Amino acid sequence: QVQLVESGGGLVQAGGSLRLSCAVSGGTFSTYAIGWFRQAPGKEREFVAAISWNGGSTFSADSVKGRFTISRANAENTVYLQMNSLKPEDTAVYYCAGKQTYRSSSSYLTVARWYDYWGQGTQVTVSS
Repeated sequence: QVQLVESGGGLVQAGGSLRLSCAVSGGTFSTYAIGWFRQAPGKEREFVAAISWNGGSTFSADSVKGRFTISRANAENTVYLQMNSLKPEDTAVYYCAGKQTYRSSSSYLTVARWYDYWGQGTQVTVSS
């Protein structure tokens, strides 16, 4: 059974930073593409960033480009989302998702319904 567990969320002031972690267990981590998505109250879940199985391809939403960086450490079975210059509009529950695949196209990795496994989410709150 593949499990994804997010951590690292919290309350931060605008302009601050957080690093989210997505720890994956129960599968061969190095064969999984991982995506980050977020959902704010009253809004639909939206794509934030994604990374291919080998880290060779990364994608991020326009709203976070230049501020958020996704990376993976296969030896730790973990994907990170470094979030800098946070804004109040970044406030949301952040979810990581995984799919065992060698595909690396944004047509797949940026789409929530394409992923098979999801974590429970971690709350990020940015105060103004």
